Amino acid sequence: MNPRTFHRAVRSFGIAATTLAVLVASPAYARPDHVTPEPAAVTTSPVLAIIDGVARQVAVADRLTGDRLSATAASGPVDLLAAKVNGRLAGDLRAANQRLLIAKGLPADTGSLLRLRLGHPDMRAALARGEAPLVAAASTDDSATSVTAYDRSGATVVLDAAQVPQRPVLLVEVDVERALSAGLKLMREGLSQRGIGQADSTGPASRTTAAGVTAASGYWATKVKAVRLSDDKEPWIKGAAEIYNVVAGFGLDGKAKVDLVQMPYLDHDDTTYYPNQLLVHFSAYKYNLADVVMMEDDGDTNYSALVKAIANALLVIVDGGAYAPLVNAILDAIPTSWYTDDPDFVDAWYTLSTTSSGRKYGAGANGWMDVAPYWVAPL
Repeated sequence: MNPRTFHRAVRSFGIAATTLAVLVASPAYARPDHVTPEPAAVTTSPVLAIIDGVARQVAVADRLTGDRLSATAASGPVDLLAAKVNGRLAGDLRAANQRLLIAKGLPADTGSLLRLRLGHPDMRAALARGEAPLVAAASTDDSATSVTAYDRSGATVVLDAAQVPQRPVLLVEVDVERALSAGLKLMREGLSQRGIGQADSTGPASRTTAAGVTAASGYWATKVKAVRLSDDKEPWIKGAAEIYNVVAGFGLDGKAKVDLVQMPYLDHDDTTYYPNQLLVHFSAYKYNLADVVMMEDDGDTNYSALVKAIANALLVIVDGGAYAPLVNAILDAIPTSWYTDDPDFVDAWYTLSTTSSGRKYGAGANGWMDVAPYWVAPL
């Protein structure tokens, strides 16, 4: 899943920031104005380089191994580290997985991130006829127009990224569901260590929040009744996205606080989902406002780098006695390359409040959410 280009988001953020300047006090965080970045040099991401190498190794594996992997992948995604392969290939796959964990900024005990899947369900018939599949890496570059695949001799075959090929293709990809689970755990721990933990109800029970209640008596939350992202005509090679949200506000101590909220159901663009999910919990926010930055991991996210960048940006923000939007600080912390080579940024929502309701469009014009206030009563 690829969000709309960052250029469009920049224009929307400029409008939103101008509007917000009238509504709230100036942020203590002084951010430079966004400018359209110069075109980035075309480089291969570390993740893509690793899975491309694995794709070639799988393609040239012995016939028995290749046939076994093809048959298994026709039924569903295959964990390559758990698959039955010859000893040399097994060792190479383990080494590649360790390099992949480093590239993703994840701990060594995360487990296997290497998966193999069929490129498209319509390819099953060709595999059943015994047609030898090509093997390719599932590109993390949403703007790619071609796909490099390998045949059994190791020769390259260039495929059109927009058209499903007639020949069957096996795709080597990152298990982003497992990577996201481990990555969010690492980010929560990293933010907490830096004093930017979750905005939970750990403060004194007698402390009254901006929602006008004590933590012990219940609190207001923002519920997502429906959510939809724009259709961006993603290529056939891309799999389902893994969406999560960085929800930021000021805690009762006046410091920036962050909640990380996953949306595991939000797999595809141009589809409306009805989750009835609580997105913002105002149980321990100083103000009745919070910001949301929607992100995705489609393979390339380095969670160690991301948590450091966000923490460093939010630590310099000082509560000035009035709510200051935190979206811009978070966006400025995200490496520019993520907007150009692998746009992990999806959209952003400024200043959701305890009374927010109805359809709220993202500042980047890439999606909308139908929200409503929700009272969370104590047990």
